[in-house]
Amino acid sequence: MDLLALADFTLVARHGGVGRAARAAGRPKATLSRRVAELEAALELRLFERGGRALKLTEEGRALYERTAALLTELDETAAAVASGARAPRGRLRVSAPLLFSQTAMGRLAAGFALAHPEVRLEVTSEDRAVDMIEEGYDLVIRVDPAPDAALVGRPFLRDRLVAVAAPALAPPAPGERARAVVRGAAGAPADWRLRPGGVAETIAVAPVLGLSSLVMVRDAALAGVGAARLPISLVARDLAAGRLALWGEVDAAPIRLWALYPTRRLLSARVAAFLDHLRAAFPTGSAEELAAYLAD
Repeated sequence: MDLLALADFTLVARHGGVGRAARAAGRPKATLSRRVAELEAALELRLFERGGRALKLTEEGRALYERTAALLTELDETAAAVASGARAPRGRLRVSAPLLFSQTAMGRLAAGFALAHPEVRLEVTSEDRAVDMIEEGYDLVIRVDPAPDAALVGRPFLRDRLVAVAAPALAPPAPGERARAVVRGAAGAPADWRLRPGGVAETIAVAPVLGLSSLVMVRDAALAGVGAARLPISLVARDLAAGRLALWGEVDAAPIRLWALYPTRRLLSARVAAFLDHLRAAFPTGSAEELAAYLAD
């Protein structure tokens, strides 16, 4: 397989069109179109549905993109690390991380990085809002399933999944009934949760009675018996193991992925490369179970 054609396919897929990819990369549209066509011919697969202004990935194209985008990013990171040579990371490193990850894991991660790289002045800000890395001066941003951004590159380093839990005394609702629920954000109107309690999806009805702004607060309210809650398995694994919470089932939804993102540029700074290596060393498999074990230490 032509690695250059694969890289151009990834570029077009990331930007959602040949024109946008060409403008972002400063490449001729004709070259990108030809490379993608050559890759499709080599694979004997159609990777994009053509028509309209934007290109849409086919099922085969999406599968290829999901598998290769992270690998190509890792190759870029490895090349940048090699290019950095023996230079020790130094200087200021500004990181933005989501609130829950900051509350549960970032303090320990940051401390380990600071001990390993004493010449780097690490600053971590906890926030869930979308940030403009360039305007606000961040070197790296950690986000949960971020929207595609043509100005950023990165890779997922952790996966998690949602589960529905409740205090043991609170039973799942019977048919026709609604269970009390604690939710993040406004309590809102009654809703249905799609769960897989035994591997088969089913729907349970809930009535939100308490809305909180933090998932840690939602967990604490569930522990107090106020109602059921949907929470990351990494956050409640210890409570489930100790019997403080009961599992109602896994939420029927795509896995949660935590991404490390940084601005698109040819040379990755030694500081950012070192922090990415630190994340990979802390979570080598990136599984939810690994994150739960890390939080339990």
